[in-house]
Amino acid sequence: MPDPQSYRPKAGSIPTQPGVYRFRDPKGRVIYVGKAINLRQRLANYFQPIPSLHPRTATMVTTAASVEWTTVNNDIEALQLEYTWIKEFDPRFNVKYRDDKSYPWLAVTVGEEFPRVMVGRGAKRKGTRYFGPYGHAWAIRETVDILLRVFPMRSCSNGVFKRSQQIGRPCLLGYIDKCTAPCVGNISAEEHREIVDDFCDFMAGHTTTFTKRIEKEMYAASEALDFEKAARLRDDLAAMQRALEKQAVVLGDGADADVIALAEDPLEVGVQIFYVRGGRIKGQRGWVADRMDDADTAGLVEHFLLQLYAGEDAEAIPREILVPALPPDHETLEELLSDVRKAKVRIRVPQRGDKKTLQETVANNAKQALALHKTKRASDLTIRNRALEEIQEALELDEVPLRIECYDISHLQGTEIVASMVVFEDGLARKSEYRRFIIKGQDGSDDVRAMHEVITRRFKRLLDEQSTSIVSTEVEGASGPMLVDPETGRPRKFAYAPGLVVVDGGAPQVAAAQRALTELGIDDIPVVGLAKRLEEVWVPDEEDPVILPRSSEGLYLLQRVRDEAHRFAITHHRGRRSKSMVESLLDDVPGLGEVRRKTLMKHFGSLKKLKAATVEEIAQVPGIGPGTATAIKTAVEQTAKNGKVSAINVTTGEIIEE
Repeated sequence: MPDPQSYRPKAGSIPTQPGVYRFRDPKGRVIYVGKAINLRQRLANYFQPIPSLHPRTATMVTTAASVEWTTVNNDIEALQLEYTWIKEFDPRFNVKYRDDKSYPWLAVTVGEEFPRVMVGRGAKRKGTRYFGPYGHAWAIRETVDILLRVFPMRSCSNGVFKRSQQIGRPCLLGYIDKCTAPCVGNISAEEHREIVDDFCDFMAGHTTTFTKRIEKEMYAASEALDFEKAARLRDDLAAMQRALEKQAVVLGDGADADVIALAEDPLEVGVQIFYVRGGRIKGQRGWVADRMDDADTAGLVEHFLLQLYAGEDAEAIPREILVPALPPDHETLEELLSDVRKAKVRIRVPQRGDKKTLQETVANNAKQALALHKTKRASDLTIRNRALEEIQEALELDEVPLRIECYDISHLQGTEIVASMVVFEDGLARKSEYRRFIIKGQDGSDDVRAMHEVITRRFKRLLDEQSTSIVSTEVEGASGPMLVDPETGRPRKFAYAPGLVVVDGGAPQVAAAQRALTELGIDDIPVVGLAKRLEEVWVPDEEDPVILPRSSEGLYLLQRVRDEAHRFAITHHRGRRSKSMVESLLDDVPGLGEVRRKTLMKHFGSLKKLKAATVEEIAQVPGIGPGTATAIKTAVEQTAKNGKVSAINVTTGEIIEE
C-alpha cells in the first residue's frame, strides 16, 4: 500500500491557480478527479495524517501512487475539464449517479427526412429530440397513441416504412388516420415536418396555442355548416385534453424547471428529479449512488448537477433548477449552464408556495426510492451471507452472527425515556421479535445508565427463560433448552440468545452493555457499538474502534440494524409522549378520571385529532356527556391559545412550541 508522503509534491511546487487534479494508482489508472479554486490549498488537505482523513479519502490516498494537475483560467473551465476527465477515465473513487433502472424516453428522429416518433430506452443519440424520461413506458405509449390523432406523423419502423414504399400501400395507421402516410406520397416531406414540429412544440409544453387554434377552427367549421369537419376537430380537441389530463399542473405560473431532491444516509444517497415544462410534470428519473467522501448536501448537489447537465444540449437545460441546497459555487455553475443554454439559468432553493410543495413531493419520492433500493439489496441472499461473514471476520467472532440484536435509547430532555430492541436473523428484520422498554426510576438523560438497565433486563429474562426450560426438559426427559412454551405452544419471548449485540453509541454505551452482561455472568455473547458520525464499530476494552470499509456489506448491515432500532425507539417515544400530553392536558377537567381519559385517547388516537374534534364529536365517546365534552373542548382550546403545544416533530418526538 503506497504511503501518501512518498508521492507528495514538493512544497511550493503546486500552483495557487484554479485547476483540476488527478490521482493515479501504481498501474497508472486514474482513480479520482477533482477541481479546486486554489490547487495548493486543496491538495494539501489530502496529505494530512491518515487518521484525520475521512475513511473514503484515506482509502483513496493510500491506493494512489501519484498526483498530477492541470491549471485553467477560471472556475468555469475547471468545471468543464473536471466533467470531461470523469467521463473519460470513470474514476472509481468519484461519486457516480447511476440509474436505479432504465427509464423510457419519448424520441423524435428529427434528423431523418421523415421523422419518426418512438418510445425507447438507453443512451441518447445525435439527430434525435428527446422528451422525458417517464416513469412507465405504457403511459407514454398511451399518450402518443392519443396524440397521433391530432398530429398524424410517422411512428412506424424503418422496415415497415420501406416496405410500404415498395408496395405502394400504407400500413394500418395510414388507413385509420393516425398517420398521413408519407411513405406513399400522401404528404410531402415539408408538410410532414410541419406536423412533427407541432408535435414537438406540444410535447415541450406549448399546449395553449394548439388547443386555442383547434377550438377556433372547430367553431369556424360549425358556422360554415361543415359539421363533419367540426366533429373531427371536436374529437381532436378532446384527445388533446385527455393527453393533458395525464400531466397534472403543478406550477401555476407555467414555469420550466427541474426539481431535484436528495435522500441521504452515511453510506448512500438517492436522487430524484421531476422535469416540469409549462407547469406540468413531463418526466421523472431517479439515481442511487454510494457516498465516496464526507461531502455535505451542497457538495452532493454540485456533483449531481455537473454529471446531469454537462454534455447536454441547450434544450435539456431549463430556465430554473430547484435544489435542496445551493452548491458551494453556484454562480459559476449558473454561468456554465447559461452558456450552454444560451439564456439565463437560475439555481435556487424554493422557500414557499407551489415550488416548495413540489420539492417536498420529490423528496418523498427520493426517500421511497432509497428505501426500496435498500430493501432489494438486503433481500439478496448472497449479499446477506457476505455481510455476515464480513462482520464475523472484522470482529473476530467464533461463528457467524445469525441473530443480531440492536438496542437504542430515546428521550426528550430526560423525560419519557424508552428503549428499543430490534432483531435481525440471517440478515433480515424479524419484526415479531422486536421489543420495547420503558425506563423508569431515572432522572435526566443518562443514556449509559439506561443502556445498562435495558441490557440487564433483557438478559436477565434470557437467564430466567433458560432456567425454566432446563427444569422443564429435566421433568419431561428431553434434551436441550425449550424455546417453545409447552402450555401455549408459542415461542418464548426472550429464550433465544443472540450471536451479536449491537448498541447505538460509542465506547461508553458499549462499556455499559458489557458490564451488564458481566454482572449477569454471561461471557459468550459479543457486544459492539456503532457510532453515527463516522460509522465506527466500538469493541469493549479496545482503545481504538474497528473501521469497516465504507463499501463493506457488513457495515451496511450494521447500519440498517442500528437505523431500524432508532426508528423503532422514536416511534415508541412519540406515542408515549403524545399520550402523556393528552393525559396531562385533561388532568384539570372536572369529572374526567383515568378510565375516561384512556377511553378518550383510544377513541381519537392523538392530540391533533382531539383538538380538531367538535363538542358533539367528543360527546359521542362512551362515558362522555355534553357537559364534560364542553369542558374538554375548553381545556384544549385554552392550551392552544396559551401556545403550550402546537405539534410534535414526528422524526425526533420534539415538542414544537409556537
